[in-house]
Amino acid sequence: MSALRFAKTTSGLRPRRSILLTVIMGLLAIYALLPLFWLFVNSTKTQAALFSTFGLWFGGEFALFDNIVQTLTYDDGEFVRWLGNTLLYVVVGAGGATALATLAGYGLAKFDFPGRRAVFAVVLGAVAVPGTALAVPTFLMFSQLGLTNTPWAIILPSLISPFGLYLIWVYAVDSVPTELLEAARIDGAGEFRTFFTISSRLLAPGFVTVLLFAIVATWNNYFLPLIMLSDPAWYPLTVGLNQWNAQATGVGAQPIYNLVITGSLLTIIPIVVAFLFLQRYWQSGLSAGSVKQ
Repeated sequence: MSALRFAKTTSGLRPRRSILLTVIMGLLAIYALLPLFWLFVNSTKTQAALFSTFGLWFGGEFALFDNIVQTLTYDDGEFVRWLGNTLLYVVVGAGGATALATLAGYGLAKFDFPGRRAVFAVVLGAVAVPGTALAVPTFLMFSQLGLTNTPWAIILPSLISPFGLYLIWVYAVDSVPTELLEAARIDGAGEFRTFFTISSRLLAPGFVTVLLFAIVATWNNYFLPLIMLSDPAWYPLTVGLNQWNAQATGVGAQPIYNLVITGSLLTIIPIVVAFLFLQRYWQSGLSAGSVKQ
């Protein structure tokens, strides 16, 4: 009876609410969404209206669709070419980095071999080193190999993801039971078959999580393409839009701030869509393995 009474009592409890925390979260939400709102509002304005109306609200002629058309067609479709370059770097670079991190992390988690601890130390050290610190040495090495000003100068460095490797390593330890692998081996399954038929399915949430991080990192990559590329034909969107902005501020240059702002809006749409689409996999990938059954 006491247990039943306790269950009835606790079933009526409601989660505690804090006005202070609600206000803080509201302010953080405004802080995060205000730049996006500013970007959308100003993408609807003409070049003249950008400097004659209030920046955080609509004003003048609604020119969003005209700005989009001008952005996509300006300078013989240069923005579309930069978008294609960015997609190339993301598909090959981020996709390859995720695949390599998954294979390496799984191998380090489920196979014992000499030097395993040394590899672990190297991976942790690589995670602690910021990518900008390696940009200049990478440029010097690639310049000697003759790979600068080519897509390989962006793709090859993007294939290395120490954080993704470490994340898959930690995730595979608990998500892939060793007993299941041993049972598959006893049944005669080889290592490749075991990985692609059993382990890959169990690693799917972690794989998607690493893929999301790699996509965001490659899509927003700016410093490495800036120093590696000098031909605008191979620019990604980040460097290309910065070039447009520099052209707009030059002496005697045609002001194209409306195109820069609209291009920035178009740039973030694919990454927002990818994040929303992969969000459930990302959340399950972070929480999986945190509770033992």
